[in-house]
Amino acid sequence: MAEKKAYPLRINADVLAAVQRWADDELRSVNAQIEYALRDALRRSGRLKNPASEAADDTLESDEV
Repeated sequence: MAEKKAYPLRINADVLAAVQRWADDELRSVNAQIEYALRDALRRSGRLKNPASEAADDTLESDEV
């Protein structure tokens, strides 16, 4: 598992309330919901590899040995 780092976040009260409702709907904490949204945005923009593609890459590399 990757190391977790704490990061203080200043956020607009209305945005925080909307994230809280979203997190409640998906049975997540606000922190987990923010991380989910960030990861999703990073994946969609091509800035973070999809975990499934990383696993496939690892399998291909191990088969080449």
